[in-house]
This record gives sequence, structure tokens and C-alpha cells, in this order.
Amino acid sequence: MNRKRRRTKPGKSLHQQGLSRTKRIKTKLHEIFAVNDGDAYSYQALVRELRLFDKKSKDYLKNLLFKLENEEKIHRLSDGSFLSNMESKYIEGTVDHVNPNFAYIVTSENEDDIRVRTTDLNFAIHGDVVNVLIIRAAGRGFRPWGRVVRLLKRNREEFVGRVEISENFSFVVPDSRNIHFDIMVYPERIGKATSNDKVLVKIDRWHDTKNRSPVGTITEILGKAGENEAEIHAIMAEFGLPFRFPKKIEKAAHAIPDLITEKEISKRRDFRNTTTFTIDPDDAKDFDDALSFKELENGRYEVGVHIADVSYYLEEGSALDREAIERATSVYLVDRTIPMLPERLSNGLCSLRPNEEKLTFSVVFEMDKEGNVHRKWFGRTIIKSMRRFTYEEAQERIEGPEADFSNEIRTLNRLAKQLRERRFRQGAVNFETVEVKFRLDERGTPLEVVPKIRKDAHKMIEEFMLLANKEVAVYIFKWKERGKGDGSKTFVYRVHDDPDPEKLSTFASFAAKFGRKLDSGEDLSKSLNKLMEEIEGRPEQNILEYMAIRSMAKAEYTTKPEKHFGLAFDHYTHFTSPIRRYPDIMAHRLLWHYLQKGKDVGSDEYGPLCVHSSEREKRAADAERASVKYKQVEFMQNMLGQEFDGIVSGMTDWGIFVEITETKCEGMIRLTDLDDDFYEFDEKQLCVIGRNNKRMITPGDAIKVLIARTDIERRTIDLKMVYE
Repeated sequence: MNRKRRRTKPGKSLHQQGLSRTKRIKTKLHEIFAVNDGDAYSYQALVRELRLFDKKSKDYLKNLLFKLENEEKIHRLSDGSFLSNMESKYIEGTVDHVNPNFAYIVTSENEDDIRVRTTDLNFAIHGDVVNVLIIRAAGRGFRPWGRVVRLLKRNREEFVGRVEISENFSFVVPDSRNIHFDIMVYPERIGKATSNDKVLVKIDRWHDTKNRSPVGTITEILGKAGENEAEIHAIMAEFGLPFRFPKKIEKAAHAIPDLITEKEISKRRDFRNTTTFTIDPDDAKDFDDALSFKELENGRYEVGVHIADVSYYLEEGSALDREAIERATSVYLVDRTIPMLPERLSNGLCSLRPNEEKLTFSVVFEMDKEGNVHRKWFGRTIIKSMRRFTYEEAQERIEGPEADFSNEIRTLNRLAKQLRERRFRQGAVNFETVEVKFRLDERGTPLEVVPKIRKDAHKMIEEFMLLANKEVAVYIFKWKERGKGDGSKTFVYRVHDDPDPEKLSTFASFAAKFGRKLDSGEDLSKSLNKLMEEIEGRPEQNILEYMAIRSMAKAEYTTKPEKHFGLAFDHYTHFTSPIRRYPDIMAHRLLWHYLQKGKDVGSDEYGPLCVHSSEREKRAADAERASVKYKQVEFMQNMLGQEFDGIVSGMTDWGIFVEITETKCEGMIRLTDLDDDFYEFDEKQLCVIGRNNKRMITPGDAIKVLIARTDIERRTIDLKMVYE
């Protein structure tokens, strides 16, 4: 939910925010009784709590108490103390701890997020699910304030950080920018850690009797802070990613026989003598999809999309299967892959390596020369890939002279272009994001930032994978229509909802700062595509594409057969990457179950698995971004003092974010470091303005910056403005 945060300055008292003394007393008194925690308060206790020193304020308090008593909001006990009659209404939400002074409680129950002072968090931390009590309602220009009264769910019990050791005790300083406390570690719980080690610490107590710091035990030493292995391991630990497979899982994987029996082959459609090849990145180690091609006598083409038959090897309910469910997806960090499946499966049995017979699950199309699909077939197959192409080699077949498989690849590319054009005519959104990768040395040190260039070979493979995913989903959804006899079928769909109007409006305003127009009316897809075409190759391309994607709803897995807005498909699934995504394995199992005339499985089992897979997918994306950010900071730390051209990419009330044009790395200019004037953030106009010189800095402005500081542990780059 996108709720615009009203700007209030953190840390100010009610008096500083413009409330009168009597108003402050009334507000604080209401807050005390609204908590309704069963405590009774005497008049003198309230005087002390409210810090009242003058007779006028004390008399006002007495009148307030009489008024609340008459209204039956409180009642007087026999000892003269007062007890609340108010019914407390708690709101459930998640803590977003934005800075050391305060947090927001993000909730769907309230129109606005609820602001809570750090001292009122009741030891809840970022990501925790809590009950919060509104102690002051929203007013003109102010968000509602609250107090956490109950912790419902801890987000985490372990943290990654750098240890600082002294004689009597030590502290672990967490890496996360959303954790605003250090964790105390007593000498007997340090283990073999030494100062400046990057460590994993587990919380034993959330606050000590003598201070508000949590107390913990160091459970793992990741290495020295700043070193590649330590920092990557820290990211893995931060996001709860596994470091290795348990030995029993590796053992189970190696116990799977690699012999394909004649009996199994006889059950499958045989493509071993059909022209088949794979096209993947040059550094790929597992190949889970292949294309086959055959010219038919009727002038049409038979195109097969062959996917590794992981479900054949991965027995449902086995230890291997449970491990795959837990991981749910492979994670691609800058310098390593954390696979969903052990190497025996991902790089061996299931990988469609050239000149090896492999078991596959296939979607086979009969297509005409205009790219129209006339027939389709779904089922288990056996293939033998004749060639392993890199994308660069496939592109040479498309652009260059005749070579092996040139005719097949060029024909497939022409069909893919027709599929792509048709998809965009039907309303698909063309998000061609600019991605970068790092060239690393043997120690993992970044030597160069290289943009990933997508050419026809990439788009060709993508288009046939999209077609296979769509046709599988449509086939299952229309099961009942085809008169298969037993109604609709539960399936795993990949859905993408329409954009939230408020987010879209925010993006349109952001794009306008760059002089770009977005019409968010009925033909939104067309307007988005027009905008993407206009900014292609422009300095602001990366920023606007990133912000456009952020304005979209998040795609997710579900058993509900809803549409995919971004692809303009009525029904869509993930079928083509079972080596690295568990939902694809579920899709394979369900499709085969129904092809074998199995009954509907119901959503009780698959619904929760879809939710889990979506959550794991988000975790993987967050970890991947963190690893990229780490390498960006490491790369830029060798450029301290150097000047670069940049584009203002965003701003907050404490700084201006700038994307460096040359490297696509993002850093921040703190407002306090702008020394030509005192600058303030205007949230309504989305700009910062100098108080005296009236200079306005807005998103999209081209500026020159200097690399001032880098912080590997926090993964931040501090910039300074270069005045010209």
C-alpha cells in the first residue's frame, strides 16, 4: 500500500509542534488512559507523569479528571486513584524503523502509517509484527502517533554485524541500516572473534536490566570486515540464505541413478534425432531449456520448447524435495550462485548438456510463417542437444555469415519477433531495464562495471519461454471448456495485478520532473511503452525504468487464475525453469497429474506453497540487490576524490540521491553537506530548495559530484556537490 507520508520533523515535543500547554496536558492525559493497561493513577502520580509545576496547570488537570469522570471515561477507586473505562483499540502492523528517533507502523487497518517514537516501540525492531495503540489521532499536517503495546511476531533473532571488543564487554554493530542499536556481548559469549570481525550474533535477551541494549551470543565468524568472503557471507546470513547443503541432502542427490532405462524412454515422445540446441549465457553451468526445430511438409514449422524434467528425479515429499521447497529459488549474488538443487541435479542429471540424452517435459507447437500457433502438444520427452550456444554465438548466426544451425536460428528469431510484436499490440509493457554486471578478479574484487546488452538472441529465447508458459496456463485453465469431464483444475499461476493508481500517479509526477508525460488513462500500456521508447539511450533511462517498475504491482504465485498485466496475458505460469524455481516443479507435477487423468488436487496444499515461493523470491531479489550494492561501493572506493557526472534520482528530507552516469552506481549528497546555503526538502513539489538563494534541485537534474566517502559495511556512497 502506498501512503504518502506527511512530513513532520522527528524528535520535536508536542509543544514544539505548536500545541498549547493545556492542549499538551489534555493529549498526554488521554494517552495515559487510552493505553488501558489496568494501572490506576493517583492525582499526584499524574502530576509527576505530566511534569506539572504551576498551580494553573494542576488546576486544569483536576478539571480534566472531573470531566472524564462525568463522561464515564474513567472512574475513581476507593483510594482516590483513577482507572480507565476506555476500550483500547489495537491496530496490527509491521515496524518500519526509518531512523534512530522514530518508526512507522505500516498497516492496512489505518489510512495513514502510524508514527511511533523509538522509546515507545517496546523493544520491537524493524520488520516485527506488533499491536499498536493510537495515542494521538491524525491532525492537520500530522500523522497519527502510537505506542507499541504487544509484540506479535519477531522478524528475526540473528543479526550480522562488526564486533568491537573491549576489556569487560563487547558490542556487535549491526550492518542493517534499519537496526538502530548495538548488541552487547559478554566476554564468555564472544568465542574466538576478534575486533573488526564480521560475525553472526544471536539474541539471548532483548534488553538488559542495566541498559536498553539487547544481549547476544556470537554464533559464527564470517571473516574480517571489508573482505569479499566476509561481506558476501554477511549478506547471505543477513537474508537467511543457506551456506551449503546438509550432508544428507548431498548424499541423497548422489544416490539418484543416472541410467535412463529403455522402459522410461518408451513412455516418452522421442526427439533425439530432431535438431535441438540450447542458448545460454557464456558462464552458465546449468541448462534447463532447449529448442528443437523441424520444417513440416505442410510448410509450417514444429517448434519444441524442452524443459529439464526435474520432477522425474525429485520425488515428491522426499528430503531433497523438502529442501527444494525451503529454498524455493536459486539466488544469484554477484560472485556466486546459491542453488535450489544440489549440483548433482542442477549441473548434472537435469542439465541439458550437449550430446547427452536427457529427460525433458515439453511443449511442442505447430506454427505457420506468421508465428500463429495451430497445434500444441504437452508431455514428457527425451532429447539429445546437438549444440550448446552462448548468446553471443547465437547472435552471430542471426547477424553474420552462414554457419551451423544458422537457418534454424534465423527462422526461430523471425517467429519470435512476430510473437513479440503481437504481444505488444495486445498491451504488453516493454520494460527493457539496463542491468550491469561486474568483471571480478580471482579474489572477487570488481575491476569493471559492464552493462548487460540484450540482443535478438536473448529476446528470441525469452519469447519462446513466454509462449510455453502462457500456453500451459491456458491449457489448464480451459480444461473444463474442452469437456475433459471433471471441471476446472487447481494450478500454480504467475499473476501480475494492475498498477495501484496512487503509485502510478506518483510515478507520473516523477517522470514529469524529467519532462516526460505519462497518460494513466485506459491505454496505460501504450503510454508506458511510448515513454520507454522516448527515454531509450537517455541519461535518465535507468532511473525512470527502475521507478516505473517500482510503481507496478509485484508479480506473485497463486492458485487463482488471474491475469498478468505486464505481459498482457489472461493466464500465465512459470514452467520453463524448474532447476532454479520450485513453482515450475509444481507446474510440471500438476500438468502431468492432469494429463494422466488425475482428479483436481485442490488448493489447500498448493496455496501456501505459492505464498512461500513468493516470499522466497522477494528475499532472493533483496539479497541480489544487496550484493550488487556492495560491489558498487567496493568499486567506487578506489575513486575517492574523483568527479563524475550524475543524475538526481530521488530525495528525502536528509539527502539527495544521485546516479553516477558512467557506472550506474547510486550515492547520496547529504543536505547538511550542501554548503552554499541551507537546503530544505519540499515533499509536495519533490525538490530541495535553498532558503536564501532559492536554488531548486529536482529529480532528473544533471549535476557533477565528487566521491567523498564509501562505507562497505553499510553499503553506502557519500557524494559532495561540485559547484560549476
